[in-house]
Amino acid sequence: MEKPSKNRILDGKVALVTGGSRGLGAATAAQLAELGADVAISYVASAAKAAEVVAGLERSGVRALAVRSDQGDPAAAKSLIEQVVKHFGKLDILVNNAAIAVQGKRIDDPEVDNAALDRQWMVNVLGVIATTRAAAARLSDGGRIVFVGSGLGTRVAFPLVTDYAATKAAVIGYARGAARDLGPRNITVNVVQPGIMPTDMGTAAGANLPPAVMDTLAIRRIATVGEVAASIAFLAGPDAGYITGTILDISGGYQV
Repeated sequence: MEKPSKNRILDGKVALVTGGSRGLGAATAAQLAELGADVAISYVASAAKAAEVVAGLERSGVRALAVRSDQGDPAAAKSLIEQVVKHFGKLDILVNNAAIAVQGKRIDDPEVDNAALDRQWMVNVLGVIATTRAAAARLSDGGRIVFVGSGLGTRVAFPLVTDYAATKAAVIGYARGAARDLGPRNITVNVVQPGIMPTDMGTAAGANLPPAVMDTLAIRRIATVGEVAASIAFLAGPDAGYITGTILDISGGYQV
């Protein structure tokens, strides 16, 4: 298929977006494809949605692949990366997007679901680390790693989000360490911290937040997935080659 004439600054690049079958992951995959990158996505259970995303990416004129992989199982990370490299021949961009949100109860609530909180740590931290370690060994020099964090990773302005906020804070520390480790290969590592978005996760989280949360924002609206995806695509592109170890907040002034 002939590629559209839009500026294809990622032509020849191969990207992996974890959790790419819906929401921000799907939007990010689409942005990268529009810029010319071949894109793999991972998913856990949404096989039909993953197939729809792949079809849409291919309509952009790029190669695409969906791989079923549970980020809650760190042992699956190496296989995920190897499948992507085998299919495309290399890996240039990793977007660590997959995550879950377990919120809505205080940590002293007798009905708190500790098993769900433990799985959240597995998916949001240990699984992300395993994927990053596996990818780091195969990433091209000059590659890009972008972690999708949360504004809660650096500012917890309300209760009921303790473990989720902590998982996102952990990602920041790991990303900064990885930026140091991989800098000699000109691989950049950054964190994007979105605010609440109209995704499955964001809608569920928003239902549990008090109205006063809007008062924490300088721009009094939630983010769009397109705004966040565009920022991820920028960090994955050639103009961001001297940006590493950075946290980019896309949260309407939540951190102000």
